[in-house]
Amino acid sequence: MAEQDDTFGTITDEGIERLRSRIGVPVPWTRRPQYSRPNEDAFRNVAECFGDDNPLWCDPGYAAGTVWGGAVAPPSLVGGDSLIGEDEVAVVPDDKRELMKGDPLRGVHAFFSASAREWWAPLRPDQRIWRRNALVAVLDKPSEFAERAVHEWDASVFRTDDGTILSGQYRLMIRTERKKAREKKKNLAIEPQVWTDDDLDEVMQQYLSEQPRGAEPRYWENVEEGDAVGPMVKGPLLVTDMVCWHTGMGMGLYDVKPLRLGAKNRQRVPRFYLRDDLNIPDVQQRVHWDTEWARRAGSPTTYDYGRMRETWLTHLCTDWMGDDAWLWKLECEYRSFNYVGDAQWLRGTVVRKYLAEGDRPAVDLELEARNQRDVVTSPGRATILLPSRERGPVRLPDPPGTGDLESALVAISEAFSRR
Repeated sequence: MAEQDDTFGTITDEGIERLRSRIGVPVPWTRRPQYSRPNEDAFRNVAECFGDDNPLWCDPGYAAGTVWGGAVAPPSLVGGDSLIGEDEVAVVPDDKRELMKGDPLRGVHAFFSASAREWWAPLRPDQRIWRRNALVAVLDKPSEFAERAVHEWDASVFRTDDGTILSGQYRLMIRTERKKAREKKKNLAIEPQVWTDDDLDEVMQQYLSEQPRGAEPRYWENVEEGDAVGPMVKGPLLVTDMVCWHTGMGMGLYDVKPLRLGAKNRQRVPRFYLRDDLNIPDVQQRVHWDTEWARRAGSPTTYDYGRMRETWLTHLCTDWMGDDAWLWKLECEYRSFNYVGDAQWLRGTVVRKYLAEGDRPAVDLELEARNQRDVVTSPGRATILLPSRERGPVRLPDPPGTGDLESALVAISEAFSRR
């Protein structure tokens, strides 16, 4: 009889230290990117999949007349879990293979809690892109939810074929012991929203009032702390919105495919598939578009992907800042579900106006997505570089490290260790 593992499902000091020993080790991303050489069509399709019609990424003719001199990708494309990037390191180094086997916190619940992004240079059309991925931080945190939690940050950094470092994408997985988390879980009964014609008309009027700032510069000197950003509305959320999301973003981490390709994928990740009422295996991802499957999973109805709200808050920022500005940083937490039928009202406030890195005019924003129940589902933060009448056009931020993806990850890890 096999010896029982008394540490299964438990956060231990030994498990945390073993996890920390993996920081910086390159982890191959075996998923083929949705866009190997994203072109102007990809820029437009990705933007439109979350409701963004900014001509800076949707109309190459318009973009040619801006400070960028041509089409640039929407920020949400420049990264993405499975959107772009071929592996710079295709296999785990030989001397690290044993270290990378298994999960040091095996059985400890993990949930995607937040994401953060940084952008350092624009992505132009038809470029080959490379990525490097690694764990960058393991933080032992007290938790009201489950007494003890581990904040596990992994990072991907991206560059073009010529070495230009484009962006960094960071994902927070919070690890908690399942039993302790269940004991304190609050089960709120959520009723799907039924909308009146008057309510829908209010949403429509908001949509009709929205547009990107565009060619009119938002100068740093004209912005003050306390200024409002938005509002912008997204919703009421439909399954149709998620179908459109997938047309631009692809099918995500598990490489969901149809028909014969789907059957092959089921052989690759069989545990991701469950039987439907006709005894046909289908992806667990179906909880996002099938009400019955969502209910079986303990949800009152279908719901969005957290990344959708990240793209929405990004859209709020880029509409507000105008063509001449640069979205440098954005963080977003996923605190509550966004159910089909919910509307999210996006707003922000300028909370800091300063010179970043010594001489770059910048503002920090506090952001939120708040639903019709007055619940903040996704708080966020952003940093935007603005043009200045006194200091001139935006100067792009310097990427971390010494000019390559490996050193960028080292610098990012050092920054996260101070959190």
